[in-house]
Amino acid sequence: MSEKKPRTGPITFLKQVRSEGSKVTWTSRKETTAATIMVFIMVAIAATFLFLVDLVWSIIIPMVTGAS
Repeated sequence: MSEKKPRTGPITFLKQVRSEGSKVTWTSRKETTAATIMVFIMVAIAATFLFLVDLVWSIIIPMVTGAS
């Protein structure tokens, strides 16, 4: 069986979290803004594409099935 690790206290845990957080390479505000704008553009493109596909299918399906 595996050995149990000793429990870490809350103060030690928070110190470790702070230490690990300082090692992270954070993006700049400019990079974050650019990425956010790109996400909004891609969402708009995807929504437009899905809208057009839905519109085309809503026209084609009744023609094929003969439903009105």
